[in-house]
Amino acid sequence: MMRAKYLQIAADLTNKIKHKQYVAGDFLPSEPALSELYNVSRETIRKALNELLDAGIIQKIKGKGSVVINAARIAFPISNIESFDELNKQKQMNAATKILELKDAQMPFIIRKHLSLTETAATYVARLRLINHEPIVVDEDYILKKYVPDISLEQAKSSLYHYFEHDLGLEIDYASKTITVEPASKDVMEQLHLTDTNLVVVVRSLTYLKDTSFFQYTISQHRPDKFKFVDFAHRKAKNGGLIL
Repeated sequence: MMRAKYLQIAADLTNKIKHKQYVAGDFLPSEPALSELYNVSRETIRKALNELLDAGIIQKIKGKGSVVINAARIAFPISNIESFDELNKQKQMNAATKILELKDAQMPFIIRKHLSLTETAATYVARLRLINHEPIVVDEDYILKKYVPDISLEQAKSSLYHYFEHDLGLEIDYASKTITVEPASKDVMEQLHLTDTNLVVVVRSLTYLKDTSFFQYTISQHRPDKFKFVDFAHRKAKNGGLIL
């Protein structure tokens, strides 16, 4: 299935930045210029630029335009639910996945107790994520067999979410996430080639289907020198009043 036009434009601009056509400190062409270049509406260009903004690749400066910022760290959105494969395609990360382990398991006790689960049989998938051949993150997933009976090695190596949604028809809707900085195990230190620190950024996610059924627990351990996390928040008005 062909990606939306704004995503194609975002990927093309990202690729141009990656290959130094635009470097940190450069302003991208104006919205009208980009609209003419890609033969699309300005609304489509705005959506494409927002993708780059959310990815931490550009910063919008009022009255001046979109400036390329230093992207030494790769931004992972926290508010969205996106697979590594989707991020790779969107951000042109030259990423790869190595399967560390794939086996039958039980959902961890702390999750079973927290959610009062009665069906606990799960598939455990551990994957090492690499970008430009450099190890970046270790992902561990526990997926309830009630919703996903089997996962093949090939499915685990590509996009699990594509398999869940397109092959199994699951409707993935929302996730709750916690972020901490913790000491890494010896195995994770070796897998991520950590030498200057024993700390990793840990993102734990509980993911739910549209009918509010819990089905997946994820532990992602990130190298702290390579990743930044991006969120977008609005300040809520108090007592129905305006915030000035």
